[in-house]
Amino acid sequence: MSVLFFLAIFAAGVGAGFVNVMAGGGSLLTLPLLILFGLPSAVANGTNRIALLAQNIVAIASFRKGGYFDWKFSTMLAVPALIGSVAGAQIAVTMSDQLFNRILSIVMVVVLVIIVWKPHKRLATSTSHDTWPKRIGLMVIFFFVGVYGGFIQAGVGFIIIAALTLVSGLSLVKINSIKVFVVAIYTLSALIVFIVNDQVHWGYGIALAAGMSLGAFLGSRFAVKHGDKWVQRILIVAVVAMAIRLFFQTV
Repeated sequence: MSVLFFLAIFAAGVGAGFVNVMAGGGSLLTLPLLILFGLPSAVANGTNRIALLAQNIVAIASFRKGGYFDWKFSTMLAVPALIGSVAGAQIAVTMSDQLFNRILSIVMVVVLVIIVWKPHKRLATSTSHDTWPKRIGLMVIFFFVGVYGGFIQAGVGFIIIAALTLVSGLSLVKINSIKVFVVAIYTLSALIVFIVNDQVHWGYGIALAAGMSLGAFLGSRFAVKHGDKWVQRILIVAVVAMAIRLFFQTV
């Protein structure tokens, strides 16, 4: 592919990283864009994992440095998510492009609604997660989180935040520290499935990872000075347009 294609992927990564910091849901942009740039759906899905893994590793280091990380509890939830992600990724690599694109288009709209209305922020609870029934319940939930994350990924962070807010009673900072660890672990296992099935474009993946890292840096600086309302408006237009394009795309 030409240098222009790689620059376009890098630019998309910058935009996605920026949106992830400002509003969330960056994969709603990168995954459909990779498909629209000509990658088969499974290859786009696998390629997107490279950038996600890099982004979450950086986030883990940041939370660990800040002293917010709970290795024991995070690992307890990461194990069932890892198992589920292998099943989800295997479904993704065997599904037809047309069916995957239509499922993705529907998921994009649903996650967009979550981004705009933020129902997970209304689930605050004072209960503790430190009981075995709740721990077992969370492990079951995170198995299915892993299945979904391994399959399609987009918007999984909102599912994790909602589940932990409802059940655990942890602060949002600690919830996010758990989220990035769980996502990193199951993203690695899912990425391995895509690699084994030769469903990764390494050049695009590295360009996307570099772009998302830069975008996250720019977004974090911008967020200090400005709100995220206008970014959400742009996200709404972009996601709806790409969702419609994917749903009616013939393969």
